[in-house]
Amino acid sequence: MYECPNCGGNLKFDIESQLLQCEHCLTTQDPYSTPEDQGAEEHNDFDVTVFTCPQCGGEILSTDTSAAEFCSFCGASTILHSRISRQLRPSHIIPFKMTKDACKKAYLSRMRRALFAPNELKDEKHIDGFRGIYMPYWAYSITQKGPVSMKGEKSYRKGDYIYTDHYDLTGEIDASYYDISYDASSSFSDSISERIAPFNVRDSRKFTPAFLSGFYADTADVDSELYKQEAIDLANSTSGRRVKSTPAFSGLKFPAEGNSFATNIALNTYCHEPERVMYPVWFLSYRKDGRVAYATVNGQNGRIAADIPMDIRKYLTGSALLAVPIFFLLNLFLTIKPTLLLSLSGLLAGATLILYLMELSDIYRRDQKMDDRGYLFRQNGRIFRGKPGAVNLRELLSHSAFPGKSHVPAIAGPLLSLLVTVLIHVINPVSDLWYYGGTILSYVGILSAITAIIQKYNILATRKLPQFQRHGGDDYAK
Repeated sequence: MYECPNCGGNLKFDIESQLLQCEHCLTTQDPYSTPEDQGAEEHNDFDVTVFTCPQCGGEILSTDTSAAEFCSFCGASTILHSRISRQLRPSHIIPFKMTKDACKKAYLSRMRRALFAPNELKDEKHIDGFRGIYMPYWAYSITQKGPVSMKGEKSYRKGDYIYTDHYDLTGEIDASYYDISYDASSSFSDSISERIAPFNVRDSRKFTPAFLSGFYADTADVDSELYKQEAIDLANSTSGRRVKSTPAFSGLKFPAEGNSFATNIALNTYCHEPERVMYPVWFLSYRKDGRVAYATVNGQNGRIAADIPMDIRKYLTGSALLAVPIFFLLNLFLTIKPTLLLSLSGLLAGATLILYLMELSDIYRRDQKMDDRGYLFRQNGRIFRGKPGAVNLRELLSHSAFPGKSHVPAIAGPLLSLLVTVLIHVINPVSDLWYYGGTILSYVGILSAITAIIQKYNILATRKLPQFQRHGGDDYAK
């Protein structure tokens, strides 16, 4: 907490003025003129209050000592446990540029287009829960300087033969890449951090804890080695594209591409020691039915990433209102034979079954955090590269997010529709009533599957309540 030199009130960082401002007398002060910052050159750490959620174990940091009354990660309304700790000092920080009011307006603008979103997501009391959190990132700086020697080749056809010409390419390179940034928190999903990126590092300022006054910060718990090779590969591929765009090298292929070690040597790639940095994010959580949805807004440029579940009643009502006029319009211009109508219902049944299984797979991957390398590294201590492997169907259907007999309507409905479609086509009855009756029965099964798909979509649009390795209490005793 920073005291006002005039009245002793609490100084907090004001986004509009980019200065510390007193809550009572409105006195302003430069963030770098605080007593703590005067000794910044002598210390690599700083004092903070660490708030730990007793439900999920999630932690956030603050320079203030006032109680935190809800958890941003699991959405629990509870007093968070607090303790004083020392944290490593980041090298740079991008201060918040977007005020909370501007953040709420941007979010509301997004939600107006979400016609089927639950009303709670648009409620003013809910939206007022946005919390400003500085998220930790690793920033990599990479240089490529010196002589370059690369092998190149160009193939072409002449008659019945394919000829390949080989080239030795030499030259000089002088390229620099600064602050290639990756999320350094296992509690901040990689999928969210990627959707609100990028941040403009030109707004970076030297870190002082004064910027945190009035805001929170997430803890950095992911090792810098996790993203180092990815940052190097990004720099190499960018430089490689620039080299290949040179007219003299047009059409050439470089055998070293895809071999990181060979490319590093060829381009004299050097990765400097990564730096800890903090970037601003407005964070909002929505908890319902044992799951949580997040809405995040880039605190610098307003880019939004939001998990938006669907209100089933709104969706079915809207679909019915839309389907009726479409049905009558089609009848005015098209004549569909009963056999074709039944065949179309069978195809739709197959499509809904495939869509359902794909949705289950996506839910399973998200709940297992198979696309969140930071979380996987924190849990297992191993660096995971590449895409997740295939998911076993039995394991998928028994996943905890799909309790009991929840699959029966979604799977039995389309299967029954397919069976009826095939059976009627095999029997090939004379009366059209069989085809119309089969079509109606088929669409009943499809409707039950679509309802189940929407329910599973709401699971996909939310996340499991987090349980961090930093055990907070009650839930771990069960």
